[in-house]
Amino acid sequence: MRKGVGPLMIPDRELRTRERPAAAASATSRVCASIILVNFNGGATIGPCLESIEATLESERGEAAEIIVVDNGSGDGSPEHIAASYPAITLVWSERNLGFGGGNNLGARVATGEFLVFVNPDTIVTPGWWQALVAALEADQSAGLATSRILLADEPDRLNTAGNDIHLTGLTLCRGMGRRSAEFDQPATVSAVSGAAFAVRRDLFQRLGGFDAAYFMYMEETDLSWRAQLAGYRCVYEPRSVVYHHYRLRFGPHKTFYQERNRYRLLLKTLKWPTLLLLLPALVLAEIVTWGFVLIGDRANWSGKLRAYGTLFAEWPDIRRQRRRTQRTRVVPDRRLLQVTNGRLDFSQTGDGRPAALAGAIFNPLFAAWRRVMLRLVGW
Repeated sequence: MRKGVGPLMIPDRELRTRERPAAAASATSRVCASIILVNFNGGATIGPCLESIEATLESERGEAAEIIVVDNGSGDGSPEHIAASYPAITLVWSERNLGFGGGNNLGARVATGEFLVFVNPDTIVTPGWWQALVAALEADQSAGLATSRILLADEPDRLNTAGNDIHLTGLTLCRGMGRRSAEFDQPATVSAVSGAAFAVRRDLFQRLGGFDAAYFMYMEETDLSWRAQLAGYRCVYEPRSVVYHHYRLRFGPHKTFYQERNRYRLLLKTLKWPTLLLLLPALVLAEIVTWGFVLIGDRANWSGKLRAYGTLFAEWPDIRRQRRRTQRTRVVPDRRLLQVTNGRLDFSQTGDGRPAALAGAIFNPLFAAWRRVMLRLVGW
């Protein structure tokens, strides 16, 4: 087995790999893309996903893709089912749950494709989906990551996301959530890709050190997107790549903790200290917003917010190391990152009715005004 690069490495004793049989390998000249999924107790959901992917592997140009499934220590029998039912798939077992980023890094370690395509196991892909993502990257060398038009599986004419929007304060929301798919039929530069389905140049992924596995869940793709932009690349939305996602807005016991810790980890790793200082008023406003949301919509897990603060202090040595690594890849100023953010939060994604409308009316003008101030002041 080939060795990985830098942070992509984990000890071999933690994994075993069932390689794709030679007889199942494509006769095409090269593996263009490696499609990577992370499975954790995927049950019956991952089967339809894999079947839809297998039906799309060959391209009209004679290029092919390979499928790599990383099992993150499942206990429901799903990896055994995958091994028995999908013999052409490269299956990698990890003895423990490495999280979304860690699992995908492990898949990237055994990948052979020129492009890495990451997709959630609760999706259904359509013909030409990965080919469209790769074509978008091949057509523009400034594009480092490309994301799909991701539709709601239960409402197939409605968007889950057309790329993600990064707010000035690091809060990340789905772009176009709930709107008609036809409204987003043109390619666009976006703040970030969606982890549900996106492609990245393999050499760029390795140069950036892959996903930050310390995130474990939530915002890993936002972090990767911003680091890629810091290195001079764009994130693009490719509407010809259509993927259906079984999406539900869920509030598990750890979501508040991971989202809040990871949001601050993102900011601390990427922005220069003067930028962070100027950002403080907006961060105070974001604290009011997030505490309000937690106390109204996720009260049972309010302690996760406090735990996020404490964990940031405990993890500061690692954050500082990651910050140094990130800054070494920098070729653009903070101003460029601020330009791809927005000063508006779509409160309708976190609640319905009058409270969401009221929050938007109060906070969005303040956020937008401070973003304008920062764009005027930040020249570095």
